[in-house]
Amino acid sequence: MLNKINHRMILVAIVGSALSTLAIAGATEFSIKREDSGDITINIDGELFTRYVTTDQVTNKCYFWPVIGPGGSQMTRAFPMKDVKGERQDHPHHRSVCFGLQNAGGFNTWHEQLTFTKNGKVDEKKLATLGRQMHTKVIKAEASGNSATLVVVCDNVTPDGEVYMRQTRTVKFHVADNGSRIMDVEIVLFGVKDEITVVGKKDSGFSVRVAHSMCVDAKLGGRIVNSHGDEDGKAWGKRAAWVDFNGPVNGVTMGVAMLNHPGSFRHPTPWHVRSYGLFTANPFALKEVAGEQDRGDFELAKGQSIVLRHRLIFHDGDEKKAEIAEAWKAYSN
Repeated sequence: MLNKINHRMILVAIVGSALSTLAIAGATEFSIKREDSGDITINIDGELFTRYVTTDQVTNKCYFWPVIGPGGSQMTRAFPMKDVKGERQDHPHHRSVCFGLQNAGGFNTWHEQLTFTKNGKVDEKKLATLGRQMHTKVIKAEASGNSATLVVVCDNVTPDGEVYMRQTRTVKFHVADNGSRIMDVEIVLFGVKDEITVVGKKDSGFSVRVAHSMCVDAKLGGRIVNSHGDEDGKAWGKRAAWVDFNGPVNGVTMGVAMLNHPGSFRHPTPWHVRSYGLFTANPFALKEVAGEQDRGDFELAKGQSIVLRHRLIFHDGDEKKAEIAEAWKAYSN
């Protein structure tokens, strides 16, 4: 009898140990590495998830690229960082996941030198209007288990190097139970000069340029849908809690959702979302994007700030399979 009990206990212990090993093997482990170049890589189980690029001398902004979704597919467009056959090569300032303002204090961090270059010749007048996002500090870069946090500071500077606005960017990463890869992004804009005007222009906000095969114009099944059910072109300019862009990537339907938090500046944000693959949360251009009477200009005085909060979900399937409506409810709470 004692032998039988011992055998049973040993069997339970072995099974329990095996299950524990499987659980550990299946666990998601984030890591962050600050590269010698100055860029910062975020890895999942030793494989690249995304890279925060601070050292690109061609552009005037810091951005995330590439972004690798569930299954290992690249979820954002590679151009202009890399030439990929079949990708549209328009709007070189649409750098994967990025943020910019067309006119803050008279300077533009949405467009860049490549935007104003045609046949190798630069429009010097437009070039003079460009500001730059200059990476200045890493406050935090930590990873533990199924999460990682990156907190960085970048200064918006004039062509002469004068700081006119400061940004603190906090990005929290994790993997959801359904395998979706998530970035919670908070951008705080601080006034540095006595006062600057942030002008309500169409080309401003927090943006994603999706993989070309996902876009509507590729005619491969890509679609746009927002929280009201507006699809494709009908989603442009609407205020909405979220927008999802989904379509085929390497033959499998994938999606990118951007959720606008209720605590974000001017929630629900108007959306500058285009069939060629761009979608931007733009709470600044109330007239140019949302079609409202007020243009949306506001003054950002020294010491004042506004907060932009969004969740990016890189997911398998369409917005229904990924339960984006339910995900927004969870995020909003």
